[in-house]
Amino acid sequence: MTGLNTLEQSDNDTAARVAKDYPPQTQNPPGTVVAMTPEPDHGESSWVGRNRLEGIRALITGGDSGIGRATAIAFAREGAHVAISCLPSEVIDAQHTREIVDVDKRGSCEILEADIRDEHMARRLVDDSARTLGGLDVLVNNAGTQRGRRDNGFADLTTEEMRDVFDTNLFGTFWVTQQALHYLKAGSSIINVTSIQAYEPSGNLTDYAATKAALTNFTANLAQQLGPRGIRVNAVAPGPIWTPLIASTMPSEHIPDFGKNTPLGRPGQPAELAGAMVFLANDAEASYVSGTVLAVTGGRPIF
Repeated sequence: MTGLNTLEQSDNDTAARVAKDYPPQTQNPPGTVVAMTPEPDHGESSWVGRNRLEGIRALITGGDSGIGRATAIAFAREGAHVAISCLPSEVIDAQHTREIVDVDKRGSCEILEADIRDEHMARRLVDDSARTLGGLDVLVNNAGTQRGRRDNGFADLTTEEMRDVFDTNLFGTFWVTQQALHYLKAGSSIINVTSIQAYEPSGNLTDYAATKAALTNFTANLAQQLGPRGIRVNAVAPGPIWTPLIASTMPSEHIPDFGKNTPLGRPGQPAELAGAMVFLANDAEASYVSGTVLAVTGGRPIF
């Protein structure tokens, strides 16, 4: 009976995702969840924990919303203690993430404000997380940004925008990861969030796609270097996922067609990334998985 109920819940969740419409809308970056129509599914009512990450201590950058929130919820329901980072402008969303986690009382969630574009703040974030959690076992490099509203594409790309995207997506990840090596040990896991854009770059996302391609190689390089220490390094490559980043950076008129170019014919929800994250974080299930990129793209290939 339990299996049947779980199957019915899964069918209902899938039907709800397929049925959603995505009307034109716009926000200022980085965007907020509550201003989105429809609000994304982070697994608030669908993720069922099975103690797969019991006692694990994890830092999730950009854990206030989107993929980061879905990861925090899933990790906590699996028994993990998580610290999530956010910008000051994202703290309301971060507090909502913590409230969702606190309702279950399985894991725990701490909020740390940090702008990882600043090296000192990025490194301090890791130190503060390890101190707050009593150590660090898993690092999820999820924080990222893009700038998609450009009438003339590359011709409108400014040096300041290029630096902002590289500082957030690439250098921030580098600083956080390097600092985390002071705490991670054999059995630990690093999970980077790259993108379908690393393999199928859109013309107006030159800077974003370049950083995601770099993160893909960063993952492979780091897996080779840290393998002898027993630390696994992998990446998840999302396709079109409905997050505040999309609502705040994509041209409004393009949003109704967002995700329709996938074989599944729809955008993904943040909750649909959680399973990949939990799997890669679990040293029992993914003990021999390192240096790989797991695609969650609605059927679009990354090879």
